[in-house]
Amino acid sequence: MSTKVPITVEGNLTKDPEFGEANNGTKYAQFTVAVTDRKLDEETKQWQDGDTKFHRTTVFGRQAEHVRDSLAKGDTVLVHGNLEFRNWTDQEGQEREGTQIIADSVGPSLRYRTATVNKSATVPKVDGPAATATGPVSTAKRTGATVASMQ
Repeated sequence: MSTKVPITVEGNLTKDPEFGEANNGTKYAQFTVAVTDRKLDEETKQWQDGDTKFHRTTVFGRQAEHVRDSLAKGDTVLVHGNLEFRNWTDQEGQEREGTQIIADSVGPSLRYRTATVNKSATVPKVDGPAATATGPVSTAKRTGATVASMQ
């Protein structure tokens, strides 16, 4: 059973992202984001660190490659996606539960640092004929009739 909850977290990578490719060719990156709450002590007026929570995160596709190439242990990141609650049986037969973020977007946090953005000119934003077309693309089937093309 899986339940999804939209979530955005800001925290630090606990180690370099792990990159891989599934049997079906889907690329993925996995990493853990450590998030520590800070609280103002009303008596001392000093900030104190609270508990640290660790969020296992997975991102897919081209973005996984960008994560691999751009982020490293200790980097502060922003992650937006769905928090999924999972139940499973481990190898010893014990029922287990946990959470994982399936990320829709990942980027460096600019709260304490600056970043330089490099646009990828070699990878189109879409696949198929629209990726390289210089004008409108017809999706009509060619059945002997001519299809006008604007180029």
